[in-house]
Amino acid sequence: MNRKRKYTLCGGAVMVLLLGHLTTALEVPLDSKFLEGLQQPPTITHQSPKDYIIDPRENIVIHCEAKGKPHPSFSWTRNGTHFDVDKDPKVITKPNSGTLIIDTSGEKAEVYEGVYQCTARNQHGTAVSNDIVIRQSKSPLWSKERNEPITVQVGVSLVLHCRPPAGLPPPIIFWMDNNFQRLPQNSRVSQALNGDLYFSNVLIEDTRSDYICYARFPHTQTIQQKQPITVTVLDDRPAGERAPSFMYPSGMNSTTQILRGETLELECIADGLPTPEISWDKESGELPRSRLSFLNFQKSLRISEVTEADGGEYRCMASNHLGSAYHIITVVVKAAPFWISAPRNLILAPEESGMLTCLAGGSPKPTITWSINGNSIENSPNDPRRKIEDNMVILSNVQTGSSAVYQCNASNEFGYLLANAFVSVLAEPPRLLTPPNYVYQVISNRPAMLDCASFGSPLPKISWFKDGQTLLDGEMYLVHENGTLQITAAQPKHSGKYTCVATNNQGSKENHVYLEVKEPTRILQQPEYKVVQRGAKAVFECKVTHDPTLILVMIWLKDKGELPDDDRFVVDSDSLTINNVMEQDEGTYTCIMNTTLDQDSASAMLTVVERPDPPIDLELTDQRERSVQLTWIPGDEHNSPIQVFLIQYEDSLHEPGMWNNLTEVEGTSTTVLLDLSPYVYYSFRVLALNDVGLSEPSLPSSQYRTNPAQPDENPSNVEVAGTEPDNMVISWQELTGLQSNGPGLQYKVSWRRQDVGGDWMSVTVANVSEYIVSDTPTFVPYEVTVQAENNYGPGPKPEVVLGYSGEDRPMVPPESVQMVVQNSTLAEVHWKPIPSSAVRGRMLGYKVRYWKERSLLREDSQPEDPRVLILSGNETEGHLPDLHPYSQYVISVLAFNSKGDGPPSAGQHFETPEGVPGPPAFIRITNSYLDSLTVEWGPPVDDNGRLTGYMLRYQPVNNTEELKELTFLANETSVTLENLKYSTRYMFYFNAMTIKGAGPAITTAITIMDEALIRQPAIEAGKGTEPPSHPVSPVSQSVQPPFYKARPVGPVFGSVNFSLEEDHAILNWEYSGTEKNVFVEYVSDNSKEAWKREFVNGSQTYRLKGLKAGVTYRVRVVAKDHAHVTVHSTDELLIAVPAMTSRQVDIATQGWFIGLMCAIALLILILLIVCFIKRNKGGKYPVKEKEEAHQDPEIQPMKEDDGTFGEYSDTEDHKPLKGSRSPSNGTVKKDDSDDSLVDYGEGGDGQFNEDGSFIGQYSGKKEKDTAEGNESSEAPSPVNAMNSFV
Repeated sequence: MNRKRKYTLCGGAVMVLLLGHLTTALEVPLDSKFLEGLQQPPTITHQSPKDYIIDPRENIVIHCEAKGKPHPSFSWTRNGTHFDVDKDPKVITKPNSGTLIIDTSGEKAEVYEGVYQCTARNQHGTAVSNDIVIRQSKSPLWSKERNEPITVQVGVSLVLHCRPPAGLPPPIIFWMDNNFQRLPQNSRVSQALNGDLYFSNVLIEDTRSDYICYARFPHTQTIQQKQPITVTVLDDRPAGERAPSFMYPSGMNSTTQILRGETLELECIADGLPTPEISWDKESGELPRSRLSFLNFQKSLRISEVTEADGGEYRCMASNHLGSAYHIITVVVKAAPFWISAPRNLILAPEESGMLTCLAGGSPKPTITWSINGNSIENSPNDPRRKIEDNMVILSNVQTGSSAVYQCNASNEFGYLLANAFVSVLAEPPRLLTPPNYVYQVISNRPAMLDCASFGSPLPKISWFKDGQTLLDGEMYLVHENGTLQITAAQPKHSGKYTCVATNNQGSKENHVYLEVKEPTRILQQPEYKVVQRGAKAVFECKVTHDPTLILVMIWLKDKGELPDDDRFVVDSDSLTINNVMEQDEGTYTCIMNTTLDQDSASAMLTVVERPDPPIDLELTDQRERSVQLTWIPGDEHNSPIQVFLIQYEDSLHEPGMWNNLTEVEGTSTTVLLDLSPYVYYSFRVLALNDVGLSEPSLPSSQYRTNPAQPDENPSNVEVAGTEPDNMVISWQELTGLQSNGPGLQYKVSWRRQDVGGDWMSVTVANVSEYIVSDTPTFVPYEVTVQAENNYGPGPKPEVVLGYSGEDRPMVPPESVQMVVQNSTLAEVHWKPIPSSAVRGRMLGYKVRYWKERSLLREDSQPEDPRVLILSGNETEGHLPDLHPYSQYVISVLAFNSKGDGPPSAGQHFETPEGVPGPPAFIRITNSYLDSLTVEWGPPVDDNGRLTGYMLRYQPVNNTEELKELTFLANETSVTLENLKYSTRYMFYFNAMTIKGAGPAITTAITIMDEALIRQPAIEAGKGTEPPSHPVSPVSQSVQPPFYKARPVGPVFGSVNFSLEEDHAILNWEYSGTEKNVFVEYVSDNSKEAWKREFVNGSQTYRLKGLKAGVTYRVRVVAKDHAHVTVHSTDELLIAVPAMTSRQVDIATQGWFIGLMCAIALLILILLIVCFIKRNKGGKYPVKEKEEAHQDPEIQPMKEDDGTFGEYSDTEDHKPLKGSRSPSNGTVKKDDSDDSLVDYGEGGDGQFNEDGSFIGQYSGKKEKDTAEGNESSEAPSPVNAMNSFV
């Protein structure tokens, strides 16, 4: 918080209390309701200036305002005598004021000129104003004079005098012509301080007839014009050059006097040809640079606010190339009186003492005189309690009623100072002027100023308290003389209630104020300097933290001013976004975060960059045959310095419209010397490159044509090579039009044999880049040259290029091919190189072709594709790796060059010895029991020789038992291992062997578990449940072991049930195992496809989707271990999906089907009636005979308790019904004597149709359940028999 003010009163008055032993200065705030009735002597508050120049066209207003209690009365003196304003009707006094208003209409204002003084008095004293000198402003006319024409010679000096009339105040002088245009001024022609116009030397163009001096009088706003002056400059006797001399001031020295505080102006004007230059310095001192300025083309020196230190000698120097002159100006500084310490008002209590001090400076030293109530103190009654000592009035033991106003006058020859100071004798109890319960808010760690403005006589003593504790001056607290409490660095702990108490001998008064310490406002993330391309977006971030109890206001400024009124500027809560940045957006952006107590600000620059403008004003200079100088003026860089200038040219003769890069120069260059080629019509342009990009091209320069000449260079990239055995092709890169140097470009091609020498043969061609020489010997060295020519002559001497004519394939095969077999897989071959004459080209190397012809072990083996070993250069031996052991190979060798392969050598045979065999084809574990298992294996795919047998090694995993080793003959394929430990994991290593040793091992592992092994196909190492369909690779195998278990002691899967719904089956089962990997596996019945598997995620119910209509599936539920080996499985279920379940409804609604069903129902009804009759008679009936013959359970009546067919069933042995089966695996098989009505329907699910008939009973397949203690209490149906498993 800004606490610059000392006191705040309700009405805004300001009080200053200065405590001292003898002096007390106090300004009494009379506008406060708390101090109504407080007496005070008069005090002058406003008065007119001492020297008051008036405008005669306006009324005269002489100010005199004063305050006091009671309000003072006013009177005036004029020229030392009383001025009775009531007797002059032109003079009125403002109400409650001493200000005079004099009406000058109809009266000359000069009548009221004089020296005025105002007096303000009340019963406590009298105050007087300064002497106010009233003078009327004057703007007299120019005196009539005739200006004679002035004629001068060129080069001489000249002064045109103005001599304006004396005005009040002095006029402002300037020179103009008849058109009211100011005359131009410079170092040669200038106006002096007195208004004269000085010419250091005249020129012909100075001739004119309208040199007019004007004088403007500021008070009356009038301009007076001098008669025009005519100047004629002749050139018949021009003045010669001369050294400088001073036109003003004259002589070598001069003196000027200036008063302290005024503005010093020194002037030196010199004559000379050429025009002299003026310089200034100060003898024995330095010029005051902060207050110094040079005017009028260095001819005037101005120092503002002159002090005594500015006195001294100043030297002005005029110089040109012919010499110099100087003038010394001595400055004497005097001073009108100025206050060092003006007397101040005193408020004293009775019996107190005080002192008025009047200290003034000046040169010469001012004289101090005292007055009391406007009268000289010498003429006032003597008062023993008052003592005058030079510049002090000492008052002691003052009494009530001794109030007065004292005047101090300090004067010397340059002016005077007058000050009023009252002495008021009062006895007043303390009064507190600070508003009660005022709340001060301050930012943490900043000073807090708590006011306790008071008034009282004697001056009250101020004491501060917080929470009942006295606050003493110290490091944390400071009580100022005016009673203000300062907390040097406020902290949150300083918040609270404060009490100030003002006490004097008249009583005491207290006041309460409150302090709240707030957190400072701080910008956490300041905006950062941005360099943005024109048209892009600039974002300045400004994130801040502040006290949450204060309202935060964010202001963005651009260059210390408001943001432009443009929609492109978007101000958010913590950022400023400028969209589509333009060049005028450049500047400094300031983020200001304001609260009522503090603010924080941060600034960042925005620089807008853009591609540079194209260069302009291209100019060609220093034009020569092979060079030209190009100069240009760079375009605007747009805040990104130009790095490179790119010079391009157009050849309008050879490639019109095509601009090519010629050279680059640094971005600081504006000229370049360009090397040119003959016979080109050049136009140039320049592009500028900066960090943003490349400028547009400049406008083209003027065209510059170079003359033709003979070529400067020959074709490049000359090559010699043959394409056929009897030719040689000479090729080159043609010259461009720029390189041709003239018209008629052609090429002279020359060649000769290098090995035999001889004359050069040549041919001249044009517009081609190759020439073919025919009928050359095969692969012979030639020397070749290609030279450029045009109509102006040949090019330089060409370089000789060596080449060869065409090649042919080698003529003969290598000889003496020999083989050395290193081992079963590596052999070495050697041969003699072919003669160089038989190569007929560049020898590239030899190719060794070899292949396996047959195996030495198997007669029916097929030959392999040949392999090729390529040896570069003249190598005559090589190694044949990766051979098959115990095999026969064929090998041949040929030479080849760049034309192709030569004839191969005759094929040679060699054999490789036996090697170690590859790994066995497979190893699998079968017949695993509690303490034994069977290991089966297959012979290796790569036997690599005659097998001598196999070796099996095994031991428990993580056990120290010795590794057991068994060997077997080559014709053995299995072994049974006994006496194994159950619940133990074994690792098996199996190798095949030849006479060369054992081959790589195949490994597997198995765990003998204390559970029953589920019967399923044997599992091969690394092959899962499927046997290998092809031989395995002959490398060592490390297989993830299958997880086998012993025979189970109890099942973990309970009953499994399912139901069919269109294309899917719903399975549910019971499971008590620990394995979490449970799958439903299914496959089409009688299919050889692999089982399909679907994962069950922890559920005991699963919907098996995607089943095909009319297909029977085998389904089982399995549990697998972490190695994905099956450890538990249900029995297989047969699920028959009906062919077309949707046709049931259609058949049931057919008339013929309904009729058939009715006939069958009627027939059954008749049969039942006949049976009932026969039973009642006790005899046998045909139906019974039929039942005995066929034993069909579907037509046997059942008892409610045991399900037998009444009195005819055999209740003793409970044999299964005829035609039924009880498979040992629990699956239900189809009855061989199915005599149901399945042939009449498409199948069904055992539900009633729309007509109420039990259609499913006649459409489902007949399935029988087992008859061993599991009979149902209901009559069995075919559908129930198929869908229920226990």
